[in-house]
Amino acid sequence: MIKQRYSRQELFAPIGTEGQQKLANKHVVIVGAGALGSANGEMLARAGVGKITIIDRDYVEWSNLSRQQLFTEEDAAHAHTKAKAASRRLQAINTSITIEGVVEEFAAETAEVFMEDADFVIDGTDNFNTRFIINDACAKWRVPWVYGGCLTSYGIVLAIMPGKSPCLQCLIDQIPQQGRTCDTVGVIAPAVQITAAYQTAECLKYLTGYEMSQELLNFDVWERKHVAVNVSPLINPYCPSCSAKATYPFLMKQQGIQTAVLCGRDTVQVRPAQTNTLSIPALAKQLKPFSDSMKDNGELLIFTIKKNRFVVFQDGRTLIHGVSDVEQAKKLYQRYIGA
Repeated sequence: MIKQRYSRQELFAPIGTEGQQKLANKHVVIVGAGALGSANGEMLARAGVGKITIIDRDYVEWSNLSRQQLFTEEDAAHAHTKAKAASRRLQAINTSITIEGVVEEFAAETAEVFMEDADFVIDGTDNFNTRFIINDACAKWRVPWVYGGCLTSYGIVLAIMPGKSPCLQCLIDQIPQQGRTCDTVGVIAPAVQITAAYQTAECLKYLTGYEMSQELLNFDVWERKHVAVNVSPLINPYCPSCSAKATYPFLMKQQGIQTAVLCGRDTVQVRPAQTNTLSIPALAKQLKPFSDSMKDNGELLIFTIKKNRFVVFQDGRTLIHGVSDVEQAKKLYQRYIGA
């Protein structure tokens, strides 16, 4: 390690050389490699966190480049998977740490695997279903995490310490869950950066031995407004996710083909009942007679049939663009990809 690499961070008294050594031995899991995941990942890599695992189900599109700082025009042009593109960039930033990019959905079936050696989890997602899976997995394994969300010029951050603070399920009535998304109403980069900065700060505090904040922070960077509310008294003793009799409802594994409508994108994700590694070249050969256009970038297969564009990942998960009805998406999936 270059001796002066972390010198300015070590001069910050709450971290110091001892805290820097602690960071080198920690593992942070980032769920989502979009705007928040990118910003958190870069700050943690530059801070010298020993291992970072970044999990994402999507691929890079041109609309991502205005706010998702780890990606380039080349990533968008070739539709590289976000997890792999992010891991390559983070490893280039800091070759002395371990970076793992995982191209899959953070789902009930796999969530607990990522908790086994995680010291901290950062929410970089854009949907509440995944956040509640994070919440249940972290509660069950007693792994601290930080929730973050941003939309338009607004951001929200909450650090959660299982057993000591209310979880996301406890605060379900205090957390806004309206159906707006970045794809429908937009977001500006300053809102992303401030949200991520607070998330990373809470992560660094915990990893170096300090207590995290007990406040739910809301801010609007455009209007220069900040509101912080102490939520520590709001632990629900009957919470299904974090109480003594928790059932962890979001970790219950579902059967059959799973679908998810990606809000604002006219797209449905279809996930097969069993995760298997597909042969992308074999699938491309099979579908070539039916496809109007086709591209295999080595990570995923993109092809168009009539009005629908399919993006097929190696685990069989498929994004079908140009459709919003889940039953229609299932039929298209079964017709061209398989049951």
